[in-house]
Amino acid sequence: MPDETAERGIGEPEEPPEQRTRTRPRKQPQLTRAGQPIDRRQRLRIPPHHVTKQTPHDRVHNWDEVYFGYTAGPAMFEAQRCIQCPAAPCIQVCPIDNDIPGALAFLELGKLADAAAVFRQTSEMPELCGRLCPQEALCEGSCVVGKNAKPVAIGKLEAFLGDWDRQQRGGFPIPQPDLETGQRVAIVGAGPAGLAVAEQMRAAGHDVTVFEAWPSAGGVLRYGIPNFKTAKDIVDEKAVALAAAGVEFHFETRVGVDIGWDELSQWDAVFLAHGASIGKRLGLEGERLAGIYSATEFLVRANLDNKVLPAALRSRPHVGRKVVVVGGGDTSMDCVRSALRLGADDVTLLYRRTENEMIGREEERRHAREEGVTFEYLTTPVRLIGKDGALVGIECVRMTLGEPDESGRRRPQPMPGSEFVIDCDAFVVAVGYDVGREVYGDSGIDISDWGEVIVDEHGRTSRPGVFAGGDNVIGADLVVTALRGAHDAIPAMLTYLEELQTERALAMAAG
Repeated sequence: MPDETAERGIGEPEEPPEQRTRTRPRKQPQLTRAGQPIDRRQRLRIPPHHVTKQTPHDRVHNWDEVYFGYTAGPAMFEAQRCIQCPAAPCIQVCPIDNDIPGALAFLELGKLADAAAVFRQTSEMPELCGRLCPQEALCEGSCVVGKNAKPVAIGKLEAFLGDWDRQQRGGFPIPQPDLETGQRVAIVGAGPAGLAVAEQMRAAGHDVTVFEAWPSAGGVLRYGIPNFKTAKDIVDEKAVALAAAGVEFHFETRVGVDIGWDELSQWDAVFLAHGASIGKRLGLEGERLAGIYSATEFLVRANLDNKVLPAALRSRPHVGRKVVVVGGGDTSMDCVRSALRLGADDVTLLYRRTENEMIGREEERRHAREEGVTFEYLTTPVRLIGKDGALVGIECVRMTLGEPDESGRRRPQPMPGSEFVIDCDAFVVAVGYDVGREVYGDSGIDISDWGEVIVDEHGRTSRPGVFAGGDNVIGADLVVTALRGAHDAIPAMLTYLEELQTERALAMAAG
């Protein structure tokens, strides 16, 4: 990415700093101009600098990222729209407490390395969170500037700074411990939470081994999120940096199958980060017909090269001309947009409530509409119709909304006599994920009725020395909430390992 700061005369970017110790966000001093406090009213008059993106016509014919992203000059201009409000509600709603005003204060001055370092103090992967977080519901949704204008483009600025920093360094920062402890940590799952814990444990000098069921690292970052939302080379670079730091990865290894809990107990501490990857089913008649896919199977076969897939998934899914997807979250948007890129002529999304009740990002729905997806709200499938063993249609029913359910959303109810049939060649089920119970086996770890690991506020499970965080604790959620789960557990893990080391030293001294 070209550096524009010299051309614009706004200060030279610094060399990227060494990896810094992660701390809680500091309070950013108020910016001044010529010794005078910033004029917040004047900043509110600065127009937003929009990021350009591919046209809908172009992007449905490729798998590249939709947004082109900021370059330095426009990013610095956009950062000036931050009014540096003392309350900083953007920090308060960020699950990992990113010091957003602090980063943007450095960015607008052209101190790109310092700005990137602020984000890296609290996030192991700002370039990914900047692309994938639902900023409109988090930081940007609470941005004071957004009360009367378009909020500051926090997510895209975060992504820009992460990208710039990696390009300057030649990759992600590599954890470099001051002292090797000789203690061993096992991590189950190489998704966002697992990678975050691996980084921090290695930075503390512990030996780290990661066990991952898929053939490559990344978890949902690789096997759940399409390329047009985030390029996979970012995930590759993250794995390379951790491997260079000494993190050992064992792929296609399932806990409870390929490695048992007795063997895991040989490590000094264990962190469970295997996520929630069991796709929910609808239980409809005809669900075994050819042409019906779970969301994960559909997305990985559509988006990924064979070399990072298990042998059974190394082929593109057949979509035919007409594809129907059922669901209301971001995964369903990923599926409809992937179907278009696979060549489907007609793609329809079924959702049993209205758009007001959808839990996914508005931006994703807007992109899907721009690309030609048809939305059928207040509609749910009731039967899958087959011919010669293959799917040919879906019988649906219209819904009405009744009283709110336990989630606070109005409960959908079928309208008698409203049945109709949609012809289709492929059907994708994207109605959510469960954790699954089989991994726990005889582990002695307490789980909920839904299969989620039960932990305390520090990520400790019922088994001493075993910690957990991410989707396998809270259910399928966001990348940033997975990081939050990791951050909750990391201090307790470090304390546990330190106390364990002390106990062993005392025992040896006692003879």
